[in-house]
Amino acid sequence: MTCFLKNRSEYNSAPMMPKSRENKLNRRDAIKMLSGASVSVLLLPANQVFAASEKQLSFYHTHTQRKLDITYAREGHYINAALTDINKFLSDFRTHDIADIDTGLLDLIHDIRELLGSRGRYEVISAYRSPQTNEMLRTQSSGSGVAKNSQHLLGKAIDVRLDDVKLSELRDAAITMQRGGVGYYKDSNFVHIDTGSVRRW
Repeated sequence: MTCFLKNRSEYNSAPMMPKSRENKLNRRDAIKMLSGASVSVLLLPANQVFAASEKQLSFYHTHTQRKLDITYAREGHYINAALTDINKFLSDFRTHDIADIDTGLLDLIHDIRELLGSRGRYEVISAYRSPQTNEMLRTQSSGSGVAKNSQHLLGKAIDVRLDDVKLSELRDAAITMQRGGVGYYKDSNFVHIDTGSVRRW
């Protein structure tokens, strides 16, 4: 059964609207442009790379079949009620443990979607993992790359695809940001994005 999380009116006053095609860069051109940007641009604080009066995200959880369309920041301020809903949505679906999701991670995936000119949903495979879940995955998938000290344990990682963007384009945009780790899992159809040290695999 599909379950929808409805937004609270106090923090989501308007639906997400598509940008006009005239105002969007071609995705590949946008990535190339940012890739060739000056060092001074790349060193701007994360919240100044894509300034917006409202920051919105759209999720579909592949394991729970739940959806969440949410405005999580407005006028440079995070909305506590929205962050609480995101923490619940991205909790460990196996144990139901909840942790604070890094707002830097939310900003990163928001900015990636803006860079790509996307209005699609992030399809979530995994976000926060409890220590029990992480150890279970390590035991069951020996050699698959599940780290003992995974960024998922800290609420700083998410495994996703974007439903209106090619997986390789999502990977390239995340790498271009240079704001954390990026793992490309083509066979499993997701990209790992985290706010740890800058690295790729």
